[in-house]
Amino acid sequence: MSDDCIFCKIVAKEIPGEIVYADEYVTAFRDIQPAAPVHVLIVPNKHIPSMNEVDEEDAVLIGRMHLAAKQVAEQEGIAERGYRLVINTGDEGGQVVYHLHLHLMGGKKLSIPKYN
Repeated sequence: MSDDCIFCKIVAKEIPGEIVYADEYVTAFRDIQPAAPVHVLIVPNKHIPSMNEVDEEDAVLIGRMHLAAKQVAEQEGIAERGYRLVINTGDEGGQVVYHLHLHLMGGKKLSIPKYN
């Protein structure tokens, strides 16, 4: 855990967060600035700043994040209609909080980014 990380503090229940799922590996809570009707962040309970710091030893943890996303999507009633999973990495990748997190977004048709 990092002393100055807001996500670590939510995982440790030192500050409030609307937690929708938690196990020994990951915690999932609602985003306070949702970009979709359902917008949940899935974070590892272990502090990892970004995907750039993920090691071989974290492979199971990354898998657990995705399994939690599947479970939360089912619990939120969006699994059948579809949802998006996104991990932002670094400033240019749009990462704001430097604790690895997976965005689960759904509940409406999401626009598809256009690539050149």
